Amino acid sequence: MTKHNHNVRVYYEDTDAGGIVYYANYLKFFERARTEWLRQMGIEQDILLEHSLGFVVKRVEMDNYAPARFNDLLCIESEIVELKRVSLIFKQIIRSPNKQCLVSALIRVACVNLSSMKPQAIPDNILGELKRVI
Repeated sequence: MTKHNHNVRVYYEDTDAGGIVYYANYLKFFERARTEWLRQMGIEQDILLEHSLGFVVKRVEMDNYAPARFNDLLCIESEIVELKRVSLIFKQIIRSPNKQCLVSALIRVACVNLSSMKPQAIPDNILGELKRVI
């Protein structure tokens, strides 16, 4: 499993006055897809929180090509393109029902100690699971 697919339905609340997805909501869709992929790998973020660990978004580079619209069923493709000891980069693509690329993004996520808000090495068990999907 080097790529993960997650479907998201566009609700009315996701759209702007023109009936298309408001650009910032694509970030929410990307987040949901990453969370579900981690969950599928057995990495539950609530367990990380109990250990004062979290993954935070450090950088986003996003390109918008075409709009998504109310009631579309979108597919978010995710893959890890870089994995380091403290951070990783996801490449994510949102596709329309007809497979057209609507939005793409490179998202750098860092592991941090939530008590100190300082970078922390990704725990070995999680690092091992992430290495399996590269």
